[in-house]
Amino acid sequence: MSDTPVKKMSFEEAMAELEQVVGKLEHGDVPLEQSISLYERGEALKKRCEEQLAAAEEKVAAITTDAQGAPTGTKPFDAQ
Repeated sequence: MSDTPVKKMSFEEAMAELEQVVGKLEHGDVPLEQSISLYERGEALKKRCEEQLAAAEEKVAAITTDAQGAPTGTKPFDAQ
């Protein structure tokens, strides 16, 4: 596990560490107190990944086209 504060991690760093945390918890040979700490760290990492994905979705723009298929511009991403 990294000592890097979760809020300073990139998406890739947070996801990699989250995978490590999940692996340790799934293996089941971690003492209870350490399991609780791992779970809390995992929750923070999950939240960081979700925040970064949401921010990335906001930046995505769909390309609009005219009737002939020629690009005419962009419009904001709509996840729904």
